[in-house]
Amino acid sequence: MTAQRFSYKYRKLVSLLINTLIATLVLTPHTLLYAAEALSKPALMLANVYRSDIDLEKYWVSEKYDGVRAFWNGHQLVSRQGNIYRAPNWFTADFPNTAIDGELWMGRGKFDALSGAVRKQSPVESEWKTIRFMAFDLPETEGNFDYRLGLLKQIISNTSSPYLHLVVQRKFSDELTLMNYLDEVIEAGGEGLMLHLASATYHSNRSDDLLKLKRHQDAEATVIEHLPGKGKYTGMLGAILVETNEGLRFKIGSGFSDAERETPPPIGSVITYKYYGVSSNGTPRFASFLRLRNEI
Repeated sequence: MTAQRFSYKYRKLVSLLINTLIATLVLTPHTLLYAAEALSKPALMLANVYRSDIDLEKYWVSEKYDGVRAFWNGHQLVSRQGNIYRAPNWFTADFPNTAIDGELWMGRGKFDALSGAVRKQSPVESEWKTIRFMAFDLPETEGNFDYRLGLLKQIISNTSSPYLHLVVQRKFSDELTLMNYLDEVIEAGGEGLMLHLASATYHSNRSDDLLKLKRHQDAEATVIEHLPGKGKYTGMLGAILVETNEGLRFKIGSGFSDAERETPPPIGSVITYKYYGVSSNGTPRFASFLRLRNEI
């Protein structure tokens, strides 16, 4: 072990102490105030993974933005976990009082900067001036997606807010054209595509009414152990052991920068990983770390 680095075990102990300190902060008046202001989790529509056997002409297609999901309840922007995004008053001043499902977005390739901005208890105005609320659905409006999309267009056209934008929806008649469009989006720095079934009503279940299409799949898992590195990663993180919501455990050892290996995702945190299908025993193939989930 070189003198230039702390030992991996020492950093792991420090990380454990920091996590314990953070846990104790849950009992502070400030945190209790924040918890009291949390709302119930919004019932948002969830997506399945795209399959080639769908009737493509029945779907609307849009870019999948690499932002954070947000629910506008007519008064506040709320996260998937039911916590309030501390947007400046001027940001939502001209938003309608209609519930809107959308994505807070700063631009392609700017997820980390966006995540840092929206998680702050005291919003930084210069950061929020670069954020847009990309609206794609009306979760409390009856009718199919065709109807909701038309109404959403009217609602946004009648507002003067420069921070509320409509997500552009397109139609495709064949998979080749769809995949060409996917390549265009990815080459421009985008994440992928979303497909909305035109005839579907809004609901909070995961189904083929909403599909996501990427060149790779991604999912979330909880970090349960740090595994030490070897060779050039001696004294650093080698891999993390994670567990999915279904109880599946596996290791992820790729996708980390040197800085992330020096300060790995904390045990108990939720990370997003990418993979390419699953093995015969259900384990994600070629799982690779993407990012720490930093939504509030």
